[in-house]
Amino acid sequence: MFTPDRERAIALLHKHNQSESLRSHALAVEAALKYIARQWGEDEIYWAEVGLLHDLDYEKFPEEHLAHAPDMLREAGYDEGFIRAVLCHGWSICTDVKPESKMERALYAVDELCGLITAAAYMRPSKSVMDMEVSSVKKKFKDKRFAAGVDRQIILNGCEMLGITLEGLTELAIMGMRENAEAIGL
Repeated sequence: MFTPDRERAIALLHKHNQSESLRSHALAVEAALKYIARQWGEDEIYWAEVGLLHDLDYEKFPEEHLAHAPDMLREAGYDEGFIRAVLCHGWSICTDVKPESKMERALYAVDELCGLITAAAYMRPSKSVMDMEVSSVKKKFKDKRFAAGVDRQIILNGCEMLGITLEGLTELAIMGMRENAEAIGL
């Protein structure tokens, strides 16, 4: 059973990820999922902690991403439902665990979307999400050369699975990232 403990999650994130950019990304996904969960009447603490730890093994095992995360999470006391949720964000890339719940689908889409929003924020004079508009992100979304590592099809697939427009999910993610903009560095 999941017992929320953000301090434990932060300590685990820091233990396995020294990169400030990976830590910032984890905080961005955490913030976006927390906000989305709140808007949709879901468990924002659970969603946030999954977002925080979704890339736990990436720094140490980039070529084997999500192959080591289950053991790392089990060792830290996370249950199988939590682990499954983390694995879902790699569906069709590095896992065969298809997102089924609303939270799993949101993580699947928001992971890539937060990367795009972050890259777009860095291009703004303010270097911030505080003045970011959905239209700015959508414009960057259409430019396949911009943040070329962001898989736009994953975002679109996630939106379709969630039954939400790209604009709607982008607005939710931006609003969530704004709530934690200082910690994210945006």
